Amino acid sequence: MAKRTIRLLPTQVLVLGFASMIIMGALLLTLPVASSTGESIGFLNALFEATSAVCVTGLVVVDTGDDLSLFGQLVIITLIQMGGLGFMTMATMVFLLLGKRITLRERLVIQEALNEFKLQGVVRLTRNIIGITFLIEGIGALILALRFVPMYGWGKGLYFSVFHAISAFCNAGFDLMGGYRSFTDFTDDFIVNFTIMGLIVCGGLGFSVLLDIYRNRHFRKWSLHTKLVVCVTAALITMGALFFFIVEFNNPATLGSQNWRGKILGALFQSVTPRTAGFNTIDQASLTNASKFMTIILMFIGASPAGTGGGIKTTTASVILLAVLSVIKGRRDVEVFGRRISYAIVNRALAIAVISFILLVSVSMVLSLLEPYPLVDVLFETASALGTVGLATFNNSDLSDISKIFIIMTMFAGRVGPLTLTLAFAKRMASDTGNVKYPEGKVMVG
Repeated sequence: MAKRTIRLLPTQVLVLGFASMIIMGALLLTLPVASSTGESIGFLNALFEATSAVCVTGLVVVDTGDDLSLFGQLVIITLIQMGGLGFMTMATMVFLLLGKRITLRERLVIQEALNEFKLQGVVRLTRNIIGITFLIEGIGALILALRFVPMYGWGKGLYFSVFHAISAFCNAGFDLMGGYRSFTDFTDDFIVNFTIMGLIVCGGLGFSVLLDIYRNRHFRKWSLHTKLVVCVTAALITMGALFFFIVEFNNPATLGSQNWRGKILGALFQSVTPRTAGFNTIDQASLTNASKFMTIILMFIGASPAGTGGGIKTTTASVILLAVLSVIKGRRDVEVFGRRISYAIVNRALAIAVISFILLVSVSMVLSLLEPYPLVDVLFETASALGTVGLATFNNSDLSDISKIFIIMTMFAGRVGPLTLTLAFAKRMASDTGNVKYPEGKVMVG
C-alpha cells in the first residue's frame, strides 16, 4: 500500500514555520539559565515572550533587561532576527550556505512570504534582503554606540547598540533599559531618537521598496508600489507627529514637561513607533484618550508589505481609501499616479482589513470581560498585539493566563497575516462550478 504524501500549501508552510520557531524559542526561555534569578519563568510566560519576539511585537510579561539573563537575552534577539527576516528568508539563507538547490516549491513559499507578484528572481531578492538587513543594522549599531559606549563602557555599550539596532530595524520593540521604561530617559536625545526612528522606518518600508529606491534614485522611476508606500508612510508620520504635538503639548505627564526639542522629538517618535516598532519615549498610560485612539489607528495600519512590521499595511489602507474616492468621484476604475489598480487587489485589501477589524473587535470584547482596564486601554492592547507593535498602557504581567493566551494568538495572527492565516486553515477544494457565472442580483447598500 503506497504511503499518502501530505502536500502543504505555501500559506500552511509559513504558518507552521513561524509556529515551530516560537515553540523552539519558548522551550529555550523556559530553561532556568534564561532567567536572571536562575528560576524558570514558566512555560506560558516563555511562550508569550517567544511569540512576541518571533512576531517582532515587543509586548512582554517579564522585563528583558532585568528579568532575563544574558542567555535569555541572546535567545530573544536571535528570535527577533529570525522573525524579522521571516521563516523562509532564514531557511533560504541556510540552504544557500549549505549549497542546497532551491526547489520550485520552496520558491513558491518564498514568493508568498515576500508578497511578490513574480516568481522569477525571488532567491536573488532573498540574498539582497539578507545583505540589506545586516548592513542597515550594522550602521545603526555604530551610530548608537556613539551614545551607549560613553554611558556603559565598551562591552556593555556595544552589546546595547547591536541589540537595539536589531530590535529597531526588525520593528520588535524589545529593550534592555530595565524597569519597563524603554527609551523614556532619552526623550530629547537627538542621536538615539533619530537612529531608532531611522531603523524603524527602514525596516517598515519593506525590502522591495528599499531595493527600488536604491536602484532608481528618481521618484518618477519608482514602481507604483514604492510610490504608494513612501507617500503614505511620509503622510502618516507627518500627520501623526502634528497631532501628538498639538494634543500632548500641555500634558504634564507626556510632552508638557519637556523643552521644545523634547516636545518635537517626543511627538515625532510617538508618530513613528506605532508603525509596529513598540519603543516609547513618553509614558503610554499617560496619553490623552484622543492620543490613544490616534495611536490605535496608526497601529492598525502598521508598516508596509514585505518588511519587518505588521498591521494591515500602508498599501492596504491606501488602496481602500483610493477605492472609496473613486466611488465618490463616480469613476469606474481605481487610479493613482497614472496607473489603474485592479479590483482583485482592491478585494484582497478589503478582505485583509475586514478580517483584521473582526479580530480586533472580537479579542477586545473578550479582554474587556476578563480584565478590569478601560475599553480604550483594552483596544490599545489588542491593536498593539494585532499590529505587532508592542506598546502598552498597562503591565502585561498582570494579565490573567487566559488573556495572555488570547494575546499570544493575536500576535501570531498579526505577524503571519490575517488573510494568510485564514487561507492556511481554510478548506481549499476544487469546484466543478468554478467557471459558472451566475445572473446578477441587486442589493441595496448604504
